Amino acid sequence: QCLERSQSQQLLESQHSYETEWDMVNAVTFRKKTCNNGEGQSVSRSTFSVSISDLRSITVKEEGWTFLLLQLKDASVSLPPLHFHQGGSREFLDNLRRFNPLPRSVQKFKRDPYVTTLGGFSKVTNYIFDVLRGSEEQQQRPPEEVADLLGEVIPGLEINHQEEPGFEVITRIDLGSRPQVSRQEPLTAEDWTKHQDGEGRMVETSLLKQNIFKGGLCHAVRKEAWKFLLGYFPWESSLEDRKVLQRAKTDEYFRMKLQWKSVSEEQERRNSRLRDYRSLIEKDVNRTDRTNRFYEGIDNPGLVLLHDILMTYCMYDFDLGYVQGMSDLLSPILFVMENEVDAFWCFVAFMDQMHQNFEEQMQGMKLQLIHLSALLRLLDLSFWNYLESQDSGYLYFCFRWLLIRFKRELSFQDVLRLWEVMWTGLPCQNFHLLVCCAILDSEKQKIMEENYGFNEILKHINELSMKLDIEEILQKAEGICLQIQNCKVCSDSPLPVCLSHLYLSFCHTSACLSYLHLFVTPLPATPAPKTKTPPAEQVEQREVDAEQRRYFQRKSKFNK
Repeated sequence: QCLERSQSQQLLESQHSYETEWDMVNAVTFRKKTCNNGEGQSVSRSTFSVSISDLRSITVKEEGWTFLLLQLKDASVSLPPLHFHQGGSREFLDNLRRFNPLPRSVQKFKRDPYVTTLGGFSKVTNYIFDVLRGSEEQQQRPPEEVADLLGEVIPGLEINHQEEPGFEVITRIDLGSRPQVSRQEPLTAEDWTKHQDGEGRMVETSLLKQNIFKGGLCHAVRKEAWKFLLGYFPWESSLEDRKVLQRAKTDEYFRMKLQWKSVSEEQERRNSRLRDYRSLIEKDVNRTDRTNRFYEGIDNPGLVLLHDILMTYCMYDFDLGYVQGMSDLLSPILFVMENEVDAFWCFVAFMDQMHQNFEEQMQGMKLQLIHLSALLRLLDLSFWNYLESQDSGYLYFCFRWLLIRFKRELSFQDVLRLWEVMWTGLPCQNFHLLVCCAILDSEKQKIMEENYGFNEILKHINELSMKLDIEEILQKAEGICLQIQNCKVCSDSPLPVCLSHLYLSFCHTSACLSYLHLFVTPLPATPAPKTKTPPAEQVEQREVDAEQRRYFQRKSKFNK
């Protein structure tokens, strides 16, 4: 079908969020392309044609009027947006659905309530539809096959097929009681010195990390300790090694800084990406932690350093550049380091962990939300079912928690404590997901007793900002981890099987949505179960297809 569009709508300009405190870069841009009608004949620039079967997703956006963004399965081909200034978008989608039915989950989110409530996240809009739609090119497995795969992957998990179509009964795993854990005092400068030998090498690093995990660090130690925790300094390096490394890194930093400093105004006029990065950084720097003494006031030198480090990072990773939210990750690091070069390289190390959160496809955010939903479903099925009944089972209200690691939910000092604890890598790789579960566990009673709906849940979660007790959260999160690690999944198994063994990967089965590298430390007394390793050519990494996603995310009946 050929659709009319005016010349003034050939390019979709970047849209800025109406919420001043939170914004994301709009990465949706279109370039002019010559369109063909499918028969090799060129058509006028005001029309284009596309086969409905070639559509991968449709993104609905509201910016005073409705417009649709069509994404093809062939990512190399882009289409112009379809604007509906006089209405008619709903009728268009209803007619389109007659020829290419969308999954129910996509229909349910057509109004895009999450994006409407939290602000103008153009990336989030695309993300929501991609997650719900999944990869349709892949062969879809029937429910019976998915059930068999689950049974092989998670011993003791029984799936009984019922006569009622579309529902499965999953036997619950008994997690047992949650262990009581305690926190300890922060690691002091004296304690830190005890873990150094005569040449400045760190010794007994496992014990040191355990002590940091249990109590954090006193502020006097952070400037040095964070460099090790983030990987800027190798644990086995001597004092002299670190001096040599710092000299080399200082030279490298200022070479990159000189690159953007030496760009003339004339050059910048012809470099739209650098110009956009600079504009966005200047906008964010002026509103990042301005109540903190390190950044408060006009012409504060801390703001200059924040700006220069973010601009230099654009030279370090120009493909990613700057995305709003990254200033929140840098601010605490610069506050602790009080040094431009050290702060930059620690920020680089942190961004290596967080990079996927800010990429255009946001694969890291997709996986984390899927894993968090599955983990909550395991830990508290009744609460998960309640959230699902209120259209909140996808846990989109946790998006900001994960994106910038609770930076806007906790006080500044509590953020420092939480980050250094998470950087130890203990007790599991994705401890931040357990932190999410701990917060939700504390709030579930109020949410369920007050019978909160979608909007009330979102409002309640947002209002938790600056009201959370970090020590209580860390204590509860550690207890949840121990509860899962100690859980016996199958009581009659010849070997005690623990969820700590379930460090599964999408490479082995696309049926498993949940426990990807959640718990990577097996119990010492439990030998790893023997598994058959498939040939390398048979192991292919794939995303979960739409049918499997619906299989896990539709409402199910459970036997406890």
